[in-house]
Amino acid sequence: MSDTPAETTATAAAPEYPMLRAPGCPFAPPAETLRLGRADPLHRVRIWDGSTPWLVTGYAEYKQLMSDPRVSVDDHRPGFPHWNEGMLAIVGSRPKSVFTTDGAEHQRYRRMLTKPFTYKRVEGLRPAIQQITDEHLDRLLAGPKPADLVEALALPVPTLMISEMLGVPYDDHEFFQKHASVNVDRFATKEQAAAGRAGLARYLVDLIKQKLDDPAEDVVSDIAERVRSGEIDMREAAQLGTGLLIAGHETSANMISLGALALLENPAQFALLRDTEDPAIVVNAVEELLRYLSIIQNGQRRIATADIEIAGQTIHAADGLIFDLAPANWDEREWESPDRLDLARPAAHHLGFGFGPHQCVGQQLARAELQIVFRTLVRRIPTLRLAIPIDEVEFKHDRLAYGLYSLPVTW
Repeated sequence: MSDTPAETTATAAAPEYPMLRAPGCPFAPPAETLRLGRADPLHRVRIWDGSTPWLVTGYAEYKQLMSDPRVSVDDHRPGFPHWNEGMLAIVGSRPKSVFTTDGAEHQRYRRMLTKPFTYKRVEGLRPAIQQITDEHLDRLLAGPKPADLVEALALPVPTLMISEMLGVPYDDHEFFQKHASVNVDRFATKEQAAAGRAGLARYLVDLIKQKLDDPAEDVVSDIAERVRSGEIDMREAAQLGTGLLIAGHETSANMISLGALALLENPAQFALLRDTEDPAIVVNAVEELLRYLSIIQNGQRRIATADIEIAGQTIHAADGLIFDLAPANWDEREWESPDRLDLARPAAHHLGFGFGPHQCVGQQLARAELQIVFRTLVRRIPTLRLAIPIDEVEFKHDRLAYGLYSLPVTW
């Protein structure tokens, strides 16, 4: 079906995406996305390859479309709005996985990964998360001031946890962080993406082979057993492991560093979390931080497989879709004063982990890590403060996941 004259005009005038955050507003989504969202929950935007997918910024529309079986995550479909040149370049060589399949096929992959991330299993990990957090804060407090909270706490805690769960040697963390960083570069070229993917794939294949010979109680051993039984091949197994490795440390690390900065810049909220004895307040504080700081800043990418009527618009089959969590989590139709961090606000219905069948499989682990780290940090270092002006903090504007490169603090 061809565009109507109104649709053609809107497509021609589509603004460039992604948009830049406003200087001096490090926690807010880009001002242009908020402006667009106030006018209409869906807009055409123009991305790096000149195509004009739909940008979804409305909270209700996000949930409706993410639950619609006519919306696909299959990035092999023509018209899929790839993040960048690098992701498009490697799509043909990348095997299917939980991240790129729909329906029954997606559920088959997802079942392979759910066992270690159930609520019960994650609750059993809380003592280990607490111990790791305390040990790193011990080192931080015993060391020089100022200290970098990213290096001292935000990065090592989730990296240690995901390494332990997967069965990846922590001594290799510098290697996989280096190669994983290419996978979250907003502007990765095809050469960079191919090199980063190949390096991680080789690493995971070697590790899976080791687990086939010497299995342990970890996720990679579980994946290796799926290879042995013939459920998946080695390439699929490496893809699953790579995805978990990247997601398991990158997103949580960014949430810890960015959340700590948000608390430092909101002293009343810092004090509320520091002084409470109510576990429910700690739980809700993390949910509000996840709403306030949606860190996926290039949007979640999808494609329509059939025509969809929504919010007065017609999304045609083969139209690309970009779901931007940040403006949806700041949608004034859903949230009162969304630009205000309010740890007492009921916020559990945020979209920080996505929505629908593809929502984050590791969200219970992330919640446990964030609850323990934030609560322990503000209790053990009640005088924590930023060691440099906030306009000197280096933010990850060039990454798919927003966060901080470093966070100098003192106390």
